[in-house]
Amino acid sequence: MSVSLIVINVAVFIYEFSLGHRVQGFIAQNGLIPASITSGGDLADIPFRPQALITSLFLHGGWFHVGGNMLYLWIFGDNVEDRLGRFRFLFFYLMCGVAASFAHILANPASTVPTIGASGAIAGVLGAYFLLYPRSRVLTLVPLGFYLQVIQLPAFLFLGFWFLMQFIVGAVSLGASGGGGGVAWWAHVGGFVAGAGLQFVLRKRERE
Repeated sequence: MSVSLIVINVAVFIYEFSLGHRVQGFIAQNGLIPASITSGGDLADIPFRPQALITSLFLHGGWFHVGGNMLYLWIFGDNVEDRLGRFRFLFFYLMCGVAASFAHILANPASTVPTIGASGAIAGVLGAYFLLYPRSRVLTLVPLGFYLQVIQLPAFLFLGFWFLMQFIVGAVSLGASGGGGGVAWWAHVGGFVAGAGLQFVLRKRERE
């Protein structure tokens, strides 16, 4: 299922790329616009599309955006899928994405900027991995002055630092103005917390 999700995300991005200048309209129709949810459809020029809670998870804004997200899903997704099962993992992934979207909406209720990307759902995968495999080692590029050193870090340290950074930058962003554009930090926080909680409900019982 993890590989299937990667294939679908990449295929959708290639389709986006093929649209050329029409891609902005495609994103506006299928991206998540917080104001359209919080207004209950009262904004005449921004229709209420509840399906955007799902469709937005499969859209990306560039090669680095989709590439970075899919790299994280490739590294961490299969192990979480092993513990949940194939179809439970799909349900888990989508629910983490929806939870991440609502976290973003709560943090940016008046934003009219379409939010896209799988990072909220993938943050849920990271949250589950954080609790399921805390002692696993993650190969990590660490900057040491002008050099990059590859070292192995425990998953709890790597992912714990990642979550802490999302939370800190997200907290700082709450006091900033700018209409809700840029990185959806609170989607990452919400997805991570949702994934950490959902894995308790959905994971399979361990066998000897």
